[in-house]
Amino acid sequence: MKHPVDVHVGKRIRHRRWLVGVTQQQLADKVGIKFQQIQKYETGMNRVSASRLWDIADALDVPVSFFFEGLSGEDPNTAALEGDLFSDKEALALVRSYYAIPEAQRRRLFELAKVLSDVA
Repeated sequence: MKHPVDVHVGKRIRHRRWLVGVTQQQLADKVGIKFQQIQKYETGMNRVSASRLWDIADALDVPVSFFFEGLSGEDPNTAALEGDLFSDKEALALVRSYYAIPEAQRRRLFELAKVLSDVA
């Protein structure tokens, strides 16, 4: 049976991997495991050990705490739903595209989006 925390951590791994444009195979190669193991981590079927999570965090350029954001002091079953926006591939594609824009232009785009959303 999957533990809600393992599912949450797996979703955070998948979201970050997808956001930075890394395939399961590429992440597996960086960490030194088979891509099937990454699949199992991402679905919560297998728990990620502390040392493996450290390696994954390093490969994805985030702190280990990134994978637990949204869990502190909350019911893990409820917190796991937090990432549902990122289960939408269009939303993830938008975020990836946004971060691919040079920083100066990205700030201007962000300001434009804020203005447009205030008008609506």
